[in-house]
Amino acid sequence: MSKQVVAKRHTPRSLALLDAPVVSLTAYTAPMAKLMDPHCDLLLVGDSLGMVVYGMDSTLAVTTEMMIAHGQAVVRGSQKACVAIDLPFGSYQKSPQQAFETAAEVMARTGAGCVKLEGGIEMAETIQFLTQRGIPVIGHIGLKPQAVHAHGGFRMLGRGTEAEQIMADAKAVADAGAFAVVIESTLEPVARAITEALPIITIGIGASPACGGQVLVGEDMLGLFTDFTPRFVKRFGNLAAEVDRAVADYAAAVRSRQFPGPEQCVGLVKKD
Repeated sequence: MSKQVVAKRHTPRSLALLDAPVVSLTAYTAPMAKLMDPHCDLLLVGDSLGMVVYGMDSTLAVTTEMMIAHGQAVVRGSQKACVAIDLPFGSYQKSPQQAFETAAEVMARTGAGCVKLEGGIEMAETIQFLTQRGIPVIGHIGLKPQAVHAHGGFRMLGRGTEAEQIMADAKAVADAGAFAVVIESTLEPVARAITEALPIITIGIGASPACGGQVLVGEDMLGLFTDFTPRFVKRFGNLAAEVDRAVADYAAAVRSRQFPGPEQCVGLVKKD
């Protein structure tokens, strides 16, 4: 009897050894993770689920319990990709000890391969604290959604002294032991320079094609989430239109009593 071959799941170490850019998307559910998994190296359970799944105005109200529930679903739905989970706002900034407790709970309850947290120089001590205790970390610099109000809204960063700050943040994250860093909404030359300067994986989102990988919100890429579309998003599908068509066809079939038909019914008595 032949055994089914299950692909070995990526780890932070194996991602660093890839000879091609890291392919990453956000995923929040088991069905979507199952569809993305064969094609992605890294699945990110982002706190963007607050906006994409729950209709929030920002990511700030997302809780650790929400991240764990969705993280469990994505781990169950995937076999190959490394799964990273965002630490939500307020769950790690207080102290390195708080960050460790949150990260340890998230990883223990989900089986994820790593966590992601936002911040540069100010989070270097925390990143070092986590990595020294066996928790792989992805950093997040440039535009940080959890600090969107401090940034003055969602905008491109990297002009003037901002470029120096983002570069300093990148180096601090790498020196602290993060194995990768997300660079978001950062001018292309700045993101390119950071990628050339760092020894770790850079993952761009609105950054540069020179980055060591790319990530997009899955629903943005698929054309499912249309409330807010950043300039850097490319839609590789238009599933919102397909969903609209399918639901309209279903509604019409129900109202005209064409659904359910004989093939969807059990024990239907046919009339002569």
